[in-house]
Amino acid sequence: MNYQIYEYISVFIMSWLFVYGLTPFIIRFARKVDFVDKPGARKIHQKSIPLMGGLSVFIGFFLLCLYDVAITSSRTFDRGILGYLVGSVLIVLMGLWDDRFGMKPIIKMFGQILVSIIFILSNYDTRELFMMFGSVYITLPLLVLWMVGLMNALNFLDNMDGIITGMAAILGLGFFAFSLMNTTANAGIMALIALISLSFSGATLGFLPYNFNPAKIFLGDAGSMFIGYFLSSMGILMAQYAGNQKNDKWFYLLPVLLLSYAIFDIALVSYTRKRDGRHVMQGGKDHSTHRIHTVLGSAKVTAIMIYLINIIIALTTVVVFRIGSRPLLLLTTGLFAVIFLVFGMKLDQVPIVIPQNQLKSKDKA
Repeated sequence: MNYQIYEYISVFIMSWLFVYGLTPFIIRFARKVDFVDKPGARKIHQKSIPLMGGLSVFIGFFLLCLYDVAITSSRTFDRGILGYLVGSVLIVLMGLWDDRFGMKPIIKMFGQILVSIIFILSNYDTRELFMMFGSVYITLPLLVLWMVGLMNALNFLDNMDGIITGMAAILGLGFFAFSLMNTTANAGIMALIALISLSFSGATLGFLPYNFNPAKIFLGDAGSMFIGYFLSSMGILMAQYAGNQKNDKWFYLLPVLLLSYAIFDIALVSYTRKRDGRHVMQGGKDHSTHRIHTVLGSAKVTAIMIYLINIIIALTTVVVFRIGSRPLLLLTTGLFAVIFLVFGMKLDQVPIVIPQNQLKSKDKA
């Protein structure tokens, strides 16, 4: 056990320090090749900012993943691990292309669906898919929808300095805590999930000092979609192993609870835009974070508030899983849904700035 604790601590520190040391080089390289995000109508920043932060986070995470597999007993680069890593590489490459050259939403969504299917089919055989929601024809679309939805949710939520970087680190630690408590599952699998979660949290925390307001570098679509890929894939694993340990499929709700803030934000944005006749998929300054920033008047305080909300959510999720009560899980999930509903109604009253790209043709006229 002491040896395992040493592994956990060393992996977390290594990923943190590696990304912290690598990011300044990425910043200089991005400026040299003019890989930057320029100011615009829906942007908060007033000057060009390097846009390759996602690559820095991913490199640190990927290298530590290779190390994690090497030091985990009874684990090799099998189909599951290779499929997971291939999916992560593809989503980052797609994000970098989008950051540099732009990409049509339909093509981006096709790529997200592709990497989702690669992860799912490499980690689940037909029997396991059949057992999750009763039929592969129901389970596969639901899992793809979950992954694509969260990749877009995190992509949407990456709209202010440091928001999803710090949030992702907290949620990664939530997955780590879950793996420690899942004692009835395969010890080797849980140890690997713990190490991968710590590698992810360490990488994002190593990047956070450069991404916190005022940001010196942005994650870009490469970073935000990779974070969405990680959180959604870990959420599927959490659902499976939580349901198995408690022998109760209602515990598939556990990752929904853990990732509820990202779900809340994309639901708020999608609903208000659709209601007001605006483009749903176009970026804008109408997210929960923008509205909170308008009320608080500080990007730093807004980020800290989002961190605190997600810390509360992560701790609540861990406690609910630890107690293992279905009524408590349903009550807590319902309570958070009501809280977010009321919170969203309050935020909907906050004035927003609507850029031209969100207005439909008749509104522009």
